[in-house]
Formats: sequence, structure tokens, C-alpha cells
Amino acid sequence: MDIRDLFQISLPLIQAPMAGSQNHELAAAVSNAGGLGSIPAGMLDANLLDAELTAMGALTRKPYNVNFFCHRTPPADPARNQAWLDLLAPYLAAHGIEPTSIPDGATRRPFDAAMAEVVERHRPAVVSFHFGLPDEALLQRVRATGAKVLSSATTLEEGRWLQAKGVDAVIAQGLEAGGHRGLFLSDDLDGQVGTFALLPQLVAALDLPVIAAGGIADAQGVAAAQALGAAGVQIGTAYLLCDESRASPLHRQALQSPGVEQTVLTTLFSGRPARGIVNRLIRELGPRPAAVPAFPLAGNAIARLRSQAEPAGVSDFSPLWAGQNASGCRAIGAARLTAELATGWRL
Repeated sequence: MDIRDLFQISLPLIQAPMAGSQNHELAAAVSNAGGLGSIPAGMLDANLLDAELTAMGALTRKPYNVNFFCHRTPPADPARNQAWLDLLAPYLAAHGIEPTSIPDGATRRPFDAAMAEVVERHRPAVVSFHFGLPDEALLQRVRATGAKVLSSATTLEEGRWLQAKGVDAVIAQGLEAGGHRGLFLSDDLDGQVGTFALLPQLVAALDLPVIAAGGIADAQGVAAAQALGAAGVQIGTAYLLCDESRASPLHRQALQSPGVEQTVLTTLFSGRPARGIVNRLIRELGPRPAAVPAFPLAGNAIARLRSQAEPAGVSDFSPLWAGQNASGCRAIGAARLTAELATGWRL
């Protein structure tokens, strides 16, 4: 069974949720084209999510996905936070930012009761999670709405864990994928593998549909995923230049530059490993320095630096998320891209 039956869609293709680079317009365009559009909630509060889903409902009646982070909010760590500010001190000084003005608390909340209320009100067809799953009581509230539940696995162990928890399908997130790694059972990046190594292992081990994600940018990649047993594909980076994308001008410029050929896993922008295009901050500090605070605390200082640099056309402190294969990025409508990608799937 492929995901067309599971999600009641006509094309076995999910647009990956990309917090900060899209809103309901991209998701609705993909859903209306027959795929599964996704709304990223990782940077929203309950009120903003409610507004997004209301706007989504005005543009489509087709099924769509809402994606949540379900990380654990870290305890305060003054020593590590000070080490982080010390590391960033030259940049903060150059931009006139007083370190004491930077908040030290979590600005991103994991999936919680307030978000569950929004899900209950709007009843999306699919709810997906990153970094594992929320507590069982919250998960049961989601299931009670009738939503299908997905989560990302970056290893075979994570896939088995998700199946034991009763998800409806597993997203096989290969190492090529842009944005945040969904790893949750271990922080060891040495155990992370590519999409076309992870996918067949999960297909063989699980009794659930497995959705391929990472490095798939064209119809040929879609065909390859299907040949390895995928029940569908999830694609993000290829949508970043679409007309409906909210990627910033600086992000769009980077995606069309030679620099897009060099991406790394970095913790600099949030505290968790995420794949993006190398920029000044990554080159000068290294992609994963020891002083970086836990997710999401690293983002507080970075947000201040971005707010100073980006209006001047400088992307030195911007998270330029992208996967290892950006060859499919084109400035076309999302519906057209969805249709072209889907030609790789054998009916």
C-alpha cells in the first residue's frame, strides 16, 4: 500500500514542512495538486497555528499535514550559555548587541496541550512529529481526531521504536536531508546514514509504510525510492524556490549560488544538528562547537545577529537550510513541480 490510500491523496508525495521558509500558501498549492502539503508548527504558538490552519482551510479542502517538534525543553545552564556568548562576543560587539539583552529561556515550545487543542479544532488529516513523539496523553488526543500519525526515523532503531508506539507510517530521513535531523534516541551522528541505505532497511524491518526523505529532487529520485520499497516520498529543498515559498531573498540567492554544493550538519543556529549551506559563521566557528547551548537555546543570540545582518543583505548568521541535492530547485509554481516529481512514480 502506498500513501495515496493512507492519506486519501492522488499523488504519493509529501511536501516537507520547512519552518521559517513557508506558510499555508505552499502547503495548499501542493495539496490542491494532489500531494500532501505540510504546515510547519515548529516556530509557531497556538494562536499563530490557529491562524495558519484557518488560512489553509480557506485555500483547500484537500488533506494536509501539520508538523510539530516534540523535543524536551532543556534546563537552564548558565555556564554553557556564558561560554556561548563568549564565543559569539566578537560578532555581538561588531553589531552593537549587548549580551545581557539576549533572553536565555526557550523561545520554541514543543507540542503541548494548547497545540493539541488547535489540532482538535481543525482536525487535519495528518499530524507528523520531529524528534520522536510527544507524551502518550497528548498523542492520544491527536489520534482521537482521526488524524494519521507520522514521525521521522533516522536509524533502524528509531523506526522500530516508532512502530512499537503505533504510528501509521515512518519517514525515513536520510543524512542528505536539509534542515533539522529528526534523531531522538541518540545524538551520535556517526550512526546516521543516507536515504537509500536507510530506506530498504526500514522497509524490510517494519510492517508500516515507509516514506523516503532526503536527497530526492526529481522524478528519477522518486522512481529510485519506489524501487527500494518506499510507500511515498517527502521532498523539501526542491520547493524552496517555488513561487509560493517564503524563503528569504538571501536564502533564494544562496540556493542559486555555487555555495549550495557545500552543505554541512551544524548546531550553530538552534542547538540541534541541521543541514544547511556553509556561511561565514560556520566557516569561522566550525559547524558544531562544544559551547553551543542545547536546542532551542542557541537560537536566541543568533536571532539577534540575524536581525542586524539580514536587512543589510548579509547572510553571515542566517540558517540557509538545504539538502545535499538542490538540483531540483526551480522558480516555478508548486503545483507544476509536484506534478513533475510525481511522474517518477509508477502507477
